[in-house]
Amino acid sequence: MNSKSFLGLLLLASLWGPSFLFIKVAGRDIPPLTMTAARVSIAALLLYVVLKLHGGKLIHIRRMWKHFAFVGLIGNALPFTLFNWGEIHIDSAMASILNGTTPLFTILIAHFFTHDDRLTPAKIIGAIIGFSGLALLVAPALISGVKAGSLGVIAVTTAALCYGVTTVYTRKFFRGMPKYVAPTGQLGFAALIMLPLCLIVEKPYELALPSWQAFGSLLALAIFGTSIAFVVYYRILEFTPASSLSMVTYLIPIFGVILGVIVLNEQLAWNAYIGCALILLGVMVVNRFVQIGTLLPKFR
Repeated sequence: MNSKSFLGLLLLASLWGPSFLFIKVAGRDIPPLTMTAARVSIAALLLYVVLKLHGGKLIHIRRMWKHFAFVGLIGNALPFTLFNWGEIHIDSAMASILNGTTPLFTILIAHFFTHDDRLTPAKIIGAIIGFSGLALLVAPALISGVKAGSLGVIAVTTAALCYGVTTVYTRKFFRGMPKYVAPTGQLGFAALIMLPLCLIVEKPYELALPSWQAFGSLLALAIFGTSIAFVVYYRILEFTPASSLSMVTYLIPIFGVILGVIVLNEQLAWNAYIGCALILLGVMVVNRFVQIGTLLPKFR
């Protein structure tokens, strides 16, 4: 990973990291489906305006609509909703840590669906270390019985798996597209999926108006954590492999945990810190930030 890629990932992490705080605050007044529908609709509208201001057109919609629909569902509508629901039951700091499992899912998926991003001994060992950290995070809740908290962990981890799938998928099908087209297309289809769903299931028009904190968090989530973040994401996608691009999620917990602890006064148990450390270690081993020289020769 070169310095250009790393700086891009750092910028992306600074946009996505606070999202867990915004979701937690907005979720106090806005139900999960409605929050997702509003988030993707606002972001898609903003990106479409930017696209038009730059003289662009959604010229690939007719040819690529199935790809946009798939990524809109698996990369936005479903994981956003899972995070919204999951953070009702777990802290935002924990959600940001669990999001750090995305690169571990990505390396496994990329191995089978790409030709230039294969598994290596370092990636295998890193994945084992990372998933051990995930097991440590989930185990106490599962041992004590399946409760809302453990279901929240499962929901957020499933969202991370969705991100792993779409990281590989977007790099395979969306590279080289004109600026702003890919994020506008996928978020537009996500809005088409979520708007009727939230109107039927949650009937937001019957709900009380959200507080200014919740509304402000939703706007920040849509503008910074979605529209701007996805423009940056697709720019980095052009010159960074899928498994390396997914490494942004090992920087995100730094922002997520700090904001959760400072702003929301959240507290994490000992297994959360150790699990987080193992997840981050696993991700760094995958990217060779941490060498495992004494073990690698045994696999060669």
